[in-house]
This record gives sequence, C-alpha cells and structure tokens, in this order.
Amino acid sequence: MPEFIYRLQLNRPDILVAGPTTEEAVVLEEHGRYLAELAQQGTVQLAGRTQDTSPETFGIVLLEANSEAEALLIMQQDPAVKHQVMKAQLWPFKTAFKSASHNK
Repeated sequence: MPEFIYRLQLNRPDILVAGPTTEEAVVLEEHGRYLAELAQQGTVQLAGRTQDTSPETFGIVLLEANSEAEALLIMQQDPAVKHQVMKAQLWPFKTAFKSASHNK
C-alpha cells in the first residue's frame, strides 16, 4: 500500500513553554486519540515529535493510504489540523529500510 508522511508544526509554538490554552488542550487530546486509533487500525505506522521546545520543533505521521487524496483527507481530519492548532504538509513517502524488530 502507498505510504505518505505528514509533518506537523504548532501554529503557536509557545504551547511547549507556556502550556496550551484550555481549548488547545482538548484538541491535543483529540489529536492523540485520533492517531492512536489510526495506529490500532494499521493506517498510522509511526507518529511522534522532536523533543525540544524551540519554534522549529515538529511532529511526523507516517501512514499508509490507498491514494494521496485519502492520505490528505486523513491529515485534514486530524483534530490538531482541523482546529488549526497545528499546520501540516503531506508528502508521498517510501520506506527504504525497516529494522527486523518492526517486521514482526
């Protein structure tokens, strides 16, 4: 199945230093649940973020979808993107190497 990757960046990077607003906190919880559910279904292969608090920090989501249109819809339905807590950009992706422990 085709792979895609989307990169996420906070629209308000200060969230990482000052904390989220009440509304942002709700959206971020929804974002986590959304990705966890997609991972459980096998759509999301990997999701995570860099571990610094600079404005350049970012997250990535590696997913499988039938088409770029489907991958774009998955990205746009991500609550963090949908509610504009984060901006996102999608690219086609192809895994070149995967460790043996990830093939089990």
